Amino acid sequence: MTEGAAGRALERRQERRIVVRMPMHVRGTDHQGLRFEELTESENIGRTGAAFATWHNLDLGDDVEITIPLPKQKAEGETDFATRGRVVHVAPGKGKRQRIVGVLFTGPRFHRVFSSEALG
Repeated sequence: MTEGAAGRALERRQERRIVVRMPMHVRGTDHQGLRFEELTESENIGRTGAAFATWHNLDLGDDVEITIPLPKQKAEGETDFATRGRVVHVAPGKGKRQRIVGVLFTGPRFHRVFSSEALG
């Protein structure tokens, strides 16, 4: 994605994302058509999407399944958050092969309330 395209994607974002590290289980099909499952963590998250680090080669428009385990102190009857997402942003990550992938949730939205680690 070019810098101009990345800027337009950010402009289209309809809500603010919170910088927070949460464990995420991501499943999908990579650039070569190989199925993968990966335990990673969020870079940021909001009601309608999230960004996470991955070692897998994903393309814009790819679909993934996401599960975010809720804390052990969750309320009775509460289950882990599970949704689907479509890749809308791919950027280089910290490692040579790592990428930061931004997804727009195409399934249920995330309704947990938490404060940003950046505010700490």
